[in-house]
Amino acid sequence: MAKYIHQYEHWTDFTWQNATISGLFGEVRLLQGKLLGQMQSLGFSSKEEKNFETLTLDVLKSSEIEGEKLNYEQVRSSIARRLGINAAGLVPSARNIEGVVEMMLDATQNYRKPLTEERLFGWHAALFPTGYSGMYKIVAGNYRNEEMQVVSGVIGKEKVHYEAVAARDVKAEMDKFLLWLNDANNPIDNVLKAAIAHFWFVIIHPFDDGNGRIARAISDMLLARSENSTERFYSLSNQIHMDKKRYYEVLQDEQYSDKDITRWLDWFLNCMKHALQDTEESLQNVLRKAEFWEQQKNTSINERQRMMINRLFDGFVGNLTSSKWAKITKTSTDTALRDIKDLIAKGILQQSDAGGRSAHYQLKVYMPHLLSNR
Repeated sequence: MAKYIHQYEHWTDFTWQNATISGLFGEVRLLQGKLLGQMQSLGFSSKEEKNFETLTLDVLKSSEIEGEKLNYEQVRSSIARRLGINAAGLVPSARNIEGVVEMMLDATQNYRKPLTEERLFGWHAALFPTGYSGMYKIVAGNYRNEEMQVVSGVIGKEKVHYEAVAARDVKAEMDKFLLWLNDANNPIDNVLKAAIAHFWFVIIHPFDDGNGRIARAISDMLLARSENSTERFYSLSNQIHMDKKRYYEVLQDEQYSDKDITRWLDWFLNCMKHALQDTEESLQNVLRKAEFWEQQKNTSINERQRMMINRLFDGFVGNLTSSKWAKITKTSTDTALRDIKDLIAKGILQQSDAGGRSAHYQLKVYMPHLLSNR
C-alpha cells in the first residue's frame, strides 16, 4: 500500500520542479503588483468598500467549502462593526459567525504578528465557541488527542481518504511547522510560503475540526505579508470554492507524494492567478463607479437614487423596472417613477426601446455591459 507523505523520513523537506511553476509564479506576482497599483488609485471610500466586500466573501466561501452556509447579513455586520465601517442595515451576529470573522480579521489585519501556538488555539476556540462541531463534542482550543481519519460513505462501508499524523506526534510536528512559518530569514517568497503552509498544515491535521478553514486563514495571512497590506482585494477562498472538486483531488493525490509537491503548488498558483484576474475585471467596475460619482459630485441625487445607481454599477440582475425600483426602495410606484424621470432628465438613466409594461431603464453611458439579462 502507498505510504502517506508524513510517513517518509524528513517528510517536510518539500521539493518541487522550478521549471514547472516559475512562469506561473511570475504571472501571479505581476498580477498582484498590478492590482495593488490599481487599488492605490482609488479613493478611500472605494478602497474601503472593496476591502469590506472581499473580507465578507472570504469568510462566507471558506465556510461554504466545508459545507457550512453562513448568513450573509450577519457576516457583513460582524466585519463592519469590527472594522468600524459605517454600513447600513447592520444586524446582530451569531456567536459562531463572530468567531469565524474574528479569526479571519486577526489573520489579515495582524499579518505581521508571529503565528504562535496560543494564537492558533485562539482561532480554533473562536471557530467552535460551544466546544461542539455540530452534535459532536470536540477538543476546542487545543490539538486533537485522538487519531484522525478523513472518511466518507455509510457506516460499515466507509472509505478512508486520509489518515493524518499520529496524535502523539501532532505537538512536535506543529512546533516544527510554526518555527518554519515564523522564520524571518527563510528565503522562500511569501506567495509560495502561503501554498506550502496550506498543504503542510492540512497534512498534519492538528485539530478535531476546522483544519481547512484555519489552513486558508494561514494562507491569507501569508498573502497579506507578501503584499505588506491589511487590505484584501481578492478572495482565494472564493476561487477555491469555485474549483472545490479539484482542490480536494489535488490534496488527495499529493498526500501520497514522496515530498515533491509540484502538483499542489501548480494548482494553488493557478487558483491565485484566476482570483487575481477576476478581481482585476471587477475592479474596472469599481474604478468606473468612482469616476461616475466624482463626475456627479455636484448633482442633486437623493438616497434612493444613489442606492439604485450603485445597484446598477454592481450588476443588477434582470431589467430594472419602476415596480422593482419601488419594491427595492420601499416606496410607491409614483415616487419610483419620479426618481427615474429625474435621473433621465439629468442624463444618468435612459429608457429602453420597449414601451408600456415592458419599459425598463439602464445607465445611459457608463456601464452598459453590466445591464444585460442574467
